[in-house]
Amino acid sequence: MKNIVLRALLFLFTLGIYAQADQVSVVQNEEGAKLVVNGKDFMINGMNWDYIPIGTNTVNAEFWKKPDDIIKAGLDTEMSLLKNMGVNVIRQYTGVPARWIKYIYENYGIYTMLNHSFGRYGLTLDGVWTPVTIYSEPRTQEFLMSEVENLVREYKNTPGLLMYLLG
Repeated sequence: MKNIVLRALLFLFTLGIYAQADQVSVVQNEEGAKLVVNGKDFMINGMNWDYIPIGTNTVNAEFWKKPDDIIKAGLDTEMSLLKNMGVNVIRQYTGVPARWIKYIYENYGIYTMLNHSFGRYGLTLDGVWTPVTIYSEPRTQEFLMSEVENLVREYKNTPGLLMYLLG
């Protein structure tokens, strides 16, 4: 199980490096490991971010389905605050359109770490809900790898996408 997850993470991280507009790598030496972006050491000053207006929740907010002017107004308000706080990376969940990741990065210099749940809360396989993901099952592995490969393809070369987070 651990071996499969480690191989999957290595595969995804490698794909992620080549899928990015920026060159992102983890450099390991006698001092330890560090994140390097475009040849420079990079310290993540980040936070989890999602736009959920008062009176809504994560299920019904549907922020990314709103008209562009509403999304832009929300992002401009929130990202300017985060930038002033020194945030340089936000964790967002799958579903954010690539163009808004690019917008956040190009206008505020804030990268996105894109989080796929990777079966964390259960998943539906062949129309059947499984509340606890059994990662050792070949069908589950196949499904999750397919999900992540599609995710990487969808966001390939998106400016501002720093890395993927699974789980």
